Amino acid sequence: MSAELKHLKFVKLQDNLFTGVIPPGFGINSPLVEIDFTNNRFVGGIPPNICSGKRLTAWNLGHNFLNGTIPFTVASCPSLERVRLHNNNLSGQVPQFRDCANLRYIDLSHNSLSGHIPASLGRCANITAINWSQNKLGGPIPPELGQLVKLESLDLSHNSLEGSALTTVCKLEFMLNLRLQGNRLSGGIPDCISQLHGLVELQLGGNVLGGHLPSALGTLKRLSTALNLSSNGLEGSIPSQLRFLVDLASLDLSGNNLSGDLAPLGSLHALYTLNLSNNRFSGPVPENLVQFINSTPSPFSGNSDLCVSCHDDDSSCKGANVLEPCSSLRRRGVHGRVKIAMICLGSVFVGAFLILCIFLKYRGSKTKPEGELNPFFGESSSKLNEVLESTENFDDKYIIGTGGQGTVYKATLRSGEVYAVKKLVGHAHKILHGSMIREMNTLGQIRHRNLVKLKDVLFRREYGLILYEFMDNGSLYDVLHGTEAAPVLEWRTRYDIALGTAHGLAYLHNDCHPAIIHRDIKPKNILLDKDMVPHISDFGIAKLIDLSPAASETTGIVGTVGYMAPEMAFSTRSTIEFDVYSYGVVLLELITRKMALDPSFPHDVDLVSWVSSTLNEGNVIESVCDPALMREVCGTAELEEVCSVLSIALRCTAEDARQRPSMMDVVKELTRARHDVVSLPKQAMSGSSSSCQNLAT
Repeated sequence: MSAELKHLKFVKLQDNLFTGVIPPGFGINSPLVEIDFTNNRFVGGIPPNICSGKRLTAWNLGHNFLNGTIPFTVASCPSLERVRLHNNNLSGQVPQFRDCANLRYIDLSHNSLSGHIPASLGRCANITAINWSQNKLGGPIPPELGQLVKLESLDLSHNSLEGSALTTVCKLEFMLNLRLQGNRLSGGIPDCISQLHGLVELQLGGNVLGGHLPSALGTLKRLSTALNLSSNGLEGSIPSQLRFLVDLASLDLSGNNLSGDLAPLGSLHALYTLNLSNNRFSGPVPENLVQFINSTPSPFSGNSDLCVSCHDDDSSCKGANVLEPCSSLRRRGVHGRVKIAMICLGSVFVGAFLILCIFLKYRGSKTKPEGELNPFFGESSSKLNEVLESTENFDDKYIIGTGGQGTVYKATLRSGEVYAVKKLVGHAHKILHGSMIREMNTLGQIRHRNLVKLKDVLFRREYGLILYEFMDNGSLYDVLHGTEAAPVLEWRTRYDIALGTAHGLAYLHNDCHPAIIHRDIKPKNILLDKDMVPHISDFGIAKLIDLSPAASETTGIVGTVGYMAPEMAFSTRSTIEFDVYSYGVVLLELITRKMALDPSFPHDVDLVSWVSSTLNEGNVIESVCDPALMREVCGTAELEEVCSVLSIALRCTAEDARQRPSMMDVVKELTRARHDVVSLPKQAMSGSSSSCQNLAT
């Protein structure tokens, strides 16, 4: 094999369904530069000679079923820059690093690696990102990691690491994302944490840190993604300096022994995820946190001395069972009422100040020319004119879709390029202002086979335009439920759409940092190219709207009825499990070819409840499947695949979010469904053969 491949440099087989063992001799005497076998079904061990040519720069074997140990060559390949072996079944210890001067990124997450983190990792002076999460690593974090001065992202979460390591981490002044949750780290949170002045995410939950919340946390003014210090045995009160974390979106202090009032959180208006449960907080809930009091589970439960002050016309306070009205807690006395008054007065002052700022900003914008264009990616002025020309100024005949954030038009430019142009109006187009442009730029860099490429963004003061690559076969909704004659949709095509969509969602959830929660997965947001390959659209838009200046003017609810997880009726917080539920509904649509709220269903019955109740009544799988699909698969092995996918769909739509699989697990289960039979409950499978015969006739 080496003789045949002696000139081989680049091997890219990612996002396929290749199986079997990678030949042990692969790489011998070959000048390999880049290998990408990501998202396949390879088994067996990793060939030890891949870097024998000493020219390998990228080594990507993630999302397979590889086992055995990591060969020492991964740590002694002088040319290596990027290593991704995540989501396999690798075990044993991480090898000692010898020659790693060029290493920039290494992802060994979601394996079964054990032993200690090698101190020799400190030799990799140019590394910027390490992800070894979800393994079985133990022992301390070696102090040598403090030598990695260029490190920007460190994820060692969900291992069994011990000891006091945060003083070592304090030396990493360029750190942006620090994830150490789910270990056994101790020793408190040191004041030197303030040296991480660029930190945007700090995840330390589920350790045994102990001690107090240091005021130094308030100096981390760039914290925006998350601050998680839950379940650490922390004591004392919330330092007043936390009021400076005005861009923070997610805060979790639950499961500690913290006390005092919540006044320092009164200025955190960007929060959309909050958990303060199971502490000893007291006093009134600040006005900006009242929006969370009816969330389920309650972010305030387990704090018996907390109360809420609500006006009679404040609908957000109605139904609050966890918190008592402050007026009923007489024992707080005059001192408590004075404190409440001070908080309210402060809120009024802050509100007045914000209104003044908004007024001044609006008045300033009036001086701009009416049609002034603010370019984003490139030649925006000329491209805008071409878009207007090709759509005849957005004539209705060019509409190819509508959604909650705007209307989508087909635009064919003079160059022959074809775009799907989403026109954002009303509140939605405000996401294209201010800091949101940077977020859109980040989204524009995301590339995956199953995600729609964001090509360009243009906007005027009155509307914004997002240009996506055009998909020839429209949306999955058009294919399943369009007004035209229903096309033949073979099981293989349905299965590939299910698997491809799962790959795209798994990428958003696991390979984007921070993770992207879509929040509106549905057939209309799954587009199909000329080869019927699925591409998820509108990813990241919901988050942008949440974080935009317009968010306070909307209800905060993003999603589509019929695809929204049950807990969304009681919570303003978004989780990955929301997407899993919505994806499960899409799977059911692929199998049943019924809408999420099908006209044939009784009132108040959706697709999930209809499928579940039908199967629970003792009916067989054919009673819920698309008849055309059953005629195709009956009497074949593909019937078992349909059963497997239906089983996955039912797990994804479990009422309890904790019982839903991750999208990574869904990808693996769908992949195995080609060969491994995953049976439904007995009552769903009994009688399948005879029913198939009836359908076949």
